[in-house]
Amino acid sequence: MDQPTIQAYGKKNPNLPFHPAVRAGDFVFISGQVAKDENGNMISGTIETETRATIEALRRALQAAGCDLEDVVKVTTYLADARDFGRYNGVFKEFFPEGRLARTTVEARAVINTKIEIECVAYKPLA
Repeated sequence: MDQPTIQAYGKKNPNLPFHPAVRAGDFVFISGQVAKDENGNMISGTIETETRATIEALRRALQAAGCDLEDVVKVTTYLADARDFGRYNGVFKEFFPEGRLARTTVEARAVINTKIEIECVAYKPLA
């Protein structure tokens, strides 16, 4: 049986030993994304602001690997404060209105100053 092709995508930070996106066969794994704009500048604000910016960062990483949000099958979210869950969830529904995915949300402080970090797995069969 052939091994799946593994391909890295996205602009890798030279100081960090990983890529934003990695395709392994029909699956694309997106590393944890935080609220950054397309130039890599941190965005801070309310949980709603940071959630929107974080999901847009996810979208950019997915698109670099030939996917988009509708291909996402699993999301893991890390919230710095569990009290933000309801407000985060409201924004999440805007981007994933049908909720055709599995999701885990935990309270955990990120290693950088951010209210939220999200990673995901997408399924997009190779042509």
